[in-house]
Amino acid sequence: MRMSVRLSLPREVDSVPAVRRLLRCALSTLRVDGQAGADLEIALTEACANVVKHADGAEGFEVRLDVGEDHCSIDVVDDGTGFELDTAQSPSPDATSEHGRGLFLIRALAENVRMQSSPRTGSLIHFEKSFA
Repeated sequence: MRMSVRLSLPREVDSVPAVRRLLRCALSTLRVDGQAGADLEIALTEACANVVKHADGAEGFEVRLDVGEDHCSIDVVDDGTGFELDTAQSPSPDATSEHGRGLFLIRALAENVRMQSSPRTGSLIHFEKSFA
């Protein structure tokens, strides 16, 4: 079985738990391992929270979930002002900072993480997770 969902969400804080619940339901329906599901929920939460906080100029964003029995692929896309890829590619956050851990967590919890960003055209973060 496979589930594919494409959501258009407003760029507001309440969108984050809503999309997280949808992912949790899909993973539960497919009986995905609890730890893998928890990792994906954290990664998705961080990706969506980044959009809500940083996607200046975007009114909304899109989340695409493709969940199968052994694999999940997630895209989070916005049409905001974009971000500096060099800054986002930093290997680890500053230990004294209270911010900047989202992309680090996504990279630690997911696989095949890709980011694209262009000024005035928006951003994409893609990540995947294989299940045992």
